[in-house]
Amino acid sequence: MSQPATFLCIAFYFKGLDFLRACKSEGNKVFLLTKQSLADKDWPRESIDEFFFMEKDDNSLPNFEQMGQGMAYLFRNHRIDRVVALDDFDVEKAAFLREQFRIPGMGQTTARYFRDKLAMRMKAQEQGVNVPPFCALFNDEQISHFAATVNPPWIVKPRSEASAVGMQKVYHRDQLMEVVTSLGDHRHEYLVEQFKPGDVYHADSLSVDGKVIFCRVSKYLDTPFEVAHGGGVFRSHTLEFGDEEELVLQKMTAEVMTAFGMNYSASHTEFIKAREDSRFYFLETASRVGGAHIAEMVEASSGINLWKEWAKIESAELLGRPYELPEVKYDHAGIIVSLSRFEYPDTSSFDDPEVVWRIKKPHHIGMIVRTTLRQKVLDLLDDYLQRIVHNFHASLPPQDKPTD
Repeated sequence: MSQPATFLCIAFYFKGLDFLRACKSEGNKVFLLTKQSLADKDWPRESIDEFFFMEKDDNSLPNFEQMGQGMAYLFRNHRIDRVVALDDFDVEKAAFLREQFRIPGMGQTTARYFRDKLAMRMKAQEQGVNVPPFCALFNDEQISHFAATVNPPWIVKPRSEASAVGMQKVYHRDQLMEVVTSLGDHRHEYLVEQFKPGDVYHADSLSVDGKVIFCRVSKYLDTPFEVAHGGGVFRSHTLEFGDEEELVLQKMTAEVMTAFGMNYSASHTEFIKAREDSRFYFLETASRVGGAHIAEMVEASSGINLWKEWAKIESAELLGRPYELPEVKYDHAGIIVSLSRFEYPDTSSFDDPEVVWRIKKPHHIGMIVRTTLRQKVLDLLDDYLQRIVHNFHASLPPQDKPTD
């Protein structure tokens, strides 16, 4: 390619800064499409050639049409080589623009597998990946059959939200039908599945040429649902390297990526190990870096910055050159993050040498710890949990949208 490649990055949340920096450092021209309310955020402006703004961030057809019209003017004077979505809610926007302007990459059908929880489950089940029993909310007869044949409790989930946003747990058929009725004309945007109590795990990976080349597996100490709906404290930690759980989930992650047609990207995939049968079940995946500062925990453990390597993978694929993963480290790491009743909490008392990162966000407190011993990570996270709950913790009602 005789001139720099041009990347249009889409970020309607303030995130992906390392991707933007790395993309520019690879010699590319970088455009950023974001929403107007984020214009004054501390973006790495030295790495962004031009900004484009929209007022709304929803994924409605009218908003897509407005976005397409605006981008059409950009395309008159610029060649766009790749479109990259930096957040879950941007995946559909990017897929729409790729389809509209015939840009290589994930189209709208494949993007569904990384955004639509119903499409995820149907495709995973079709490919033999273990999933909890589920049902779309399209047809009353099918819903009644589900309620009659699948033991409660059940979870009603939005098909296109991230994390545990918008979920409702229900315990009997009448309650389920009340929830379905309350959704009105939006019921088709939801699904219901059997709630399986258990431990939730996440696999954070990089794919190149359709193969997973890096995958770090971790376990939440409190499930995302419990944190979102119970006002808890977010904690996660890496699994023991080479043990059975890690190997099984690395294999399942590769199976999901193959089934969903992942070619090259970062991904964040979640599984649950059900207490009733000790089996792993696929929950959801996303074609982006994990939120809630999971990327920082993965980097502390492995030395791999998922944002930077994703940008390098995109550039290498576009230019037809090989990508080489940096040397991977095998340290154990854990993260704890909580809302704080203090705007800028004093964390100086958390002075263990294992602390390698502290969150810098008003009304939040959080740390990442790193050591060669997994048990030491767990001990520190337990100690920090007690101290944070007693001295700093605050909670808010569940949010309509994630805030990571």
